[in-house]
Amino acid sequence: MDFFANFTIEFIATVIVLVSVFILRFIVAKLVRRYAKSSEIIEHRTNLVIKYIHLLINIIATIALIVIWGVDKDQILLTVSSITTVVGVAMFAQWSILSNVTAGVILFFFFPFKIGDTIKIHDKDFPIQAEIEDISAFHVNLKTIDGERITYPNNLLLQKGISIISKPHSNTENEFTD
Repeated sequence: MDFFANFTIEFIATVIVLVSVFILRFIVAKLVRRYAKSSEIIEHRTNLVIKYIHLLINIIATIALIVIWGVDKDQILLTVSSITTVVGVAMFAQWSILSNVTAGVILFFFFPFKIGDTIKIHDKDFPIQAEIEDISAFHVNLKTIDGERITYPNNLLLQKGISIISKPHSNTENEFTD
């Protein structure tokens, strides 16, 4: 019982952080789902973005709990810098994976094309005109008029110029045609 008396403030702060995490995760999920619904973004992509944001919230909450429970700030800095170094070295080897995931999140929130749109990718070496079949965390699946299926990395979509040739027929508002 003496343990609880000595750490009452830490227990209260921990409960506040945990409750805040659950509330924040709930609010963020609702906001992202509302945005996805208004933008006609599929559930699969919405769930990926929610997972990424929840991971960030969990990392911040873990750091807050470490500070609450009185871990020496110098030790926190040493631990975080060590972890960051190891992750940085590992991610340097996997930079394309990280850049594709980041590009997937950017495509989710800011790009005007959706599944079913026909797009033209302006690449001087390998120009592509195809319909978007799926947009995942790492790549976009495209299908050309000839039936060829192409997997195109998300990070390249951010680097290349893109024209939307036509919107899917289910979206009659603001439809582009050839």
